[in-house]
Amino acid sequence: MSKLGSNINSGLGIELGSMSAATRNAGVSTATGTLIYNSDNDVVQVYNGTRWDQLSNVVFVATGGTEDTSSRSGYKIHTFTAPGTFSVSSGEAEVEYLVIAGGGGGGTQHGGGGGAGGYRSGTITLDSPVSVTVGGGGAGSPDGGSFNRPNGTNGANSIFGPVVATGGGGGASISNPVNSGSPGGSGGGCALGGGGTGSTGSGGSSVASPDGISPTTQGNAGGPYTGYSGSPTYGGGGGGGGAGGAGQSGPQPNPPGSPATKAGDGGPGLASAITGTSVTRAGGGGGGSHSPHPIGYGGPGGGGNGGLGNLASPGGDGINGTANTGGGGGGGAALDADGGNGGSGVVIIAYPIS
Repeated sequence: MSKLGSNINSGLGIELGSMSAATRNAGVSTATGTLIYNSDNDVVQVYNGTRWDQLSNVVFVATGGTEDTSSRSGYKIHTFTAPGTFSVSSGEAEVEYLVIAGGGGGGTQHGGGGGAGGYRSGTITLDSPVSVTVGGGGAGSPDGGSFNRPNGTNGANSIFGPVVATGGGGGASISNPVNSGSPGGSGGGCALGGGGTGSTGSGGSSVASPDGISPTTQGNAGGPYTGYSGSPTYGGGGGGGGAGGAGQSGPQPNPPGSPATKAGDGGPGLASAITGTSVTRAGGGGGGSHSPHPIGYGGPGGGGNGGLGNLASPGGDGINGTANTGGGGGGGAALDADGGNGGSGVVIIAYPIS
């Protein structure tokens, strides 16, 4: 890099050479200690021998999503419920993030609950814009009047720059012989064994985030199905996994010690106070019941309840996961019942402004 012109005027300070970041980066054999004024970012920078460090105290300015400066004292909050850009126009700052993917859809016919969307939180330093993707919830498995129904659909990923949260796994539908939940951010729950066979099966596993940012964990497994020996001990599907815990297996005693059983509850979500108020998100969906036993309840944090079976009037759709929580959909109860849809995800960013 050629030497930069500068002027030292008594009483007026030092006038630095001004250049764009592109011109700065094109320099050859830049001397350690070189000072410039970066006209792209309005900052004074010094070359430390390996990189350019910022000297000036430039205010961090960013826009995007729904902006709020009142809910958390001294902080600005950006909430994205749809895709967009977190646009940094000046400065550099370490920001907090909460990235939750879409929840998985529930299975049908005594189906497993959908797993919650992957849950990622932490901090990252930013000085330039990053794109934001908000994952939609997976569709619940539709009724079909037969065995071998597909699992609920996995939720879609949510992404904040390099941070990736994986969509929740779909809950299993009754099938023969495979009735296991799908893997995802949190895994989907297992369905009751196909054809009245009483077969067992596993819940979907929680997969690690593909971004490599530690920790890569983002959820828990769905509940398995442990089998039954006929009325009255059979029950419904397992609950979907949640960010704060695994889904319950199906069936569960109800009440404790009684031969009657219920479907598994969805795993609980996790609480975050990134907005200034503690809110629990990413709960797993509850399992669908087997007539006439009780439903599995959605995990705290937006998981949908399973559908309720009824011998006199078969049916009982699973309940949808709550929007913008990443909650899993509830499992459907019978052949003509739909699994609930997973709840959509959310991306929230926070940083101090005072």
